[in-house]
Amino acid sequence: MISPLLVLAIGTCLTNSLVPEEEKDPNYWRNQAQETLKNALELQKLNTNVAKNVIMFLGDGMGVSTVTAARILKGQLHHKPGEETQLEMDKFPFVALSKTYNTNAQVPDSAGTATAYLCGVKANEGTVGVSAATERTRCNTTQGNEVTSILRWAKDAGKSAGIVTTTRVNHATPSAAYAHSADRDWYSDHEMPLEALKQGCKDIAYQLMHNIKDIDVILGGGRKYMFPKNKTDVEYRMDEKAGGTRLDGLNLVDIWKSFKPKEKHSYFVWNRTELLSLNPDSVDYLLGLFEPGDMQYELNRNNVTDPSLSEMVGVAIKILKKNPKGFFLLVEGGRIDHGHHEGKAKQALHEAVEMDRAIGQAGAMTSPEDTLTVVTADHSHVFTFGGYTPRGNSIFGLAPMVSDTDKKPFTAILYGNGPGYKVVDGERENVSMVDYAHNNYQAQSAVPLRHETHGGEDVAVFAKGPMAHLLHGVHEQNYIPHVMAYAACIGTNLDHCARATAAGSPTPGPLLLLLALLPLGTLF
Repeated sequence: MISPLLVLAIGTCLTNSLVPEEEKDPNYWRNQAQETLKNALELQKLNTNVAKNVIMFLGDGMGVSTVTAARILKGQLHHKPGEETQLEMDKFPFVALSKTYNTNAQVPDSAGTATAYLCGVKANEGTVGVSAATERTRCNTTQGNEVTSILRWAKDAGKSAGIVTTTRVNHATPSAAYAHSADRDWYSDHEMPLEALKQGCKDIAYQLMHNIKDIDVILGGGRKYMFPKNKTDVEYRMDEKAGGTRLDGLNLVDIWKSFKPKEKHSYFVWNRTELLSLNPDSVDYLLGLFEPGDMQYELNRNNVTDPSLSEMVGVAIKILKKNPKGFFLLVEGGRIDHGHHEGKAKQALHEAVEMDRAIGQAGAMTSPEDTLTVVTADHSHVFTFGGYTPRGNSIFGLAPMVSDTDKKPFTAILYGNGPGYKVVDGERENVSMVDYAHNNYQAQSAVPLRHETHGGEDVAVFAKGPMAHLLHGVHEQNYIPHVMAYAACIGTNLDHCARATAAGSPTPGPLLLLLALLPLGTLF
């Protein structure tokens, strides 16, 4: 048992030793504040250009507590205390809050939320690309209730479009960009009930290849859902579970290839080496499926077979930006969510840090003058950290005290519920007896559940680029794609673009500024 006095003494020592010398000078903080004020005043000069490009980064499950913890981790990975570090998203000038509830759920899931921030319409839990008139699992409530996404609006406007994810490409978040399904779990026809198949509903992988046939870039996992049942996987040849799942016998990769014009250059790749060896200048369409299911956690990633999220984003942008009309790109850091569900905070936070690298990669390849970048989450998790930890305390470390009830130490990171609930000899597990810094350590939780749950609080929205100032205050989540479409002059709300063109303005800047200040009721 660790002595409470020893823990407190160590905490006091750390607190004194980890205060950077410059921070002891009041002028350090005054000068920092004045520089921040100067930058804030510059924001009065609003960017009202038309967004040629729109990039949306979606951190699945990346609530505010996850953002803060990832910031500290990023700093500590660079041998700094961590708290003072800036994430790439921290540098964005405009921040809002998004209300994440589904039409039938106070605490949402990733499908109904994806429909909101991609299609502009709130929906029921578990459904994608359909309105709230569609009930989960009921195929016969789908027809006539389909809603289209900003990816579709971008393609209709002649832009290129891409999807990059660390989950399956037919998972909840990406599927709302192209599919209309009464159930997010209908990955292939193998997962669908016979009744739904008889009623004519199609699985999500099928819809990926058929609904919008000219998505320019698709990168992620989900290989097994594209091939006939029992077809051996190209990578895991001895693993039957990695093989194809389709009951209809279709090879969707071949179908994807057949839909592409013969004069265009289309490539299917399944590993990092193939991806990075491509010359983006000679690629028109790219399909990359790097795992049978979800991609590996960043901490577990095979550097030969699996590309990182930032590498996939880099390749995607190089291909998409060739279109003179611009592009829309959806990027999902999807396994932040999975790490939290498993109670593995270290996995979740390293996923968040990698997504931040991808945000930086995208920022280096584009300009805020013509590219609107939005970073947000679909929902939060019951993840927290606290315990009066001293400055620079490892984000995965112990609090500097023991419980005044059971006299045992505890980690700063805890979950409200989840698989980390453990009782040993009738008492809470003593975490000093386990390796709480292990990659797969499951942080303690208050309530035992096999899978930790989502949280229901608002999530942050970070924005930079043309019309980013329209993301401000507290918004309904479905407001987000309306702003992105307005900024890019795509979708149905185009009056401001037409008037500016008629007035002879090459870019609708001044008029967009005027219209941006009008009440929203006059716009939609």
